[in-house]
Amino acid sequence: MSKNFELLQQMQRERSDSVSSLLEESHYSGGDWASDEALRLVQQVFLTPTQSAPRVVVFAGIDHGNGCTQICASVAETLAKHTSGSVCIVEANFRSPGLPDLLGSTNPLGLTDALLQDGPIRSFANPVGIDKLWLLSCGRLTADSTSLLSSEPIKARFAELRSEFDFVIVDAPPLTRYADAIALGQLSDGIVMVLEAETTRREAAQMAVSNLRSSHVSILGAVLNKRTYPIPEKLYKWL
Repeated sequence: MSKNFELLQQMQRERSDSVSSLLEESHYSGGDWASDEALRLVQQVFLTPTQSAPRVVVFAGIDHGNGCTQICASVAETLAKHTSGSVCIVEANFRSPGLPDLLGSTNPLGLTDALLQDGPIRSFANPVGIDKLWLLSCGRLTADSTSLLSSEPIKARFAELRSEFDFVIVDAPPLTRYADAIALGQLSDGIVMVLEAETTRREAAQMAVSNLRSSHVSILGAVLNKRTYPIPEKLYKWL
């Protein structure tokens, strides 16, 4: 897991603020991503005290290597630990799947199989590690598997995931490279963008925001990952 990351201020669904202003307003928080900060992200995105709190959320990096898959795994594990609800993490990143290795699963069945075959969605998923946590891996991939992410069956399968699990975390491909995350975002309650410190270009992030909004995908928040400081956190807070 990344040593440090910043949880950027949660974006309201109809806000017009740019990513640059979000970065200016964000705050630093050190510590292990898999504990305090993952819990904070869960509280701000999933556990808001409203009836319309998101339950199906897509996570997508701006580009490759932003740490999106690791963040998805941490968020899913935190939800399973700190809530009474069931959690399913969906590997919809057919471009570079990695969740089975992170979560210790070897189930060969997954999302592609569920989109091509009949049967309850749980029959294609696999319980992993923590009680109440399930993984729906990408399944068996072929050259045209990515086309399944914009097919009619995926709408029914997402509706089934919503009815079967209390929370659904979707790991999507990068926003700047493919349209997959937007198609998935339209089936969800919104998207959380993952940016990488010192790597993600502001122009790329702003373009991703523009594309999501023009596609009517709610932006629930953003995470600035892999950020470190050469000075202690206590001193940084006073700067």
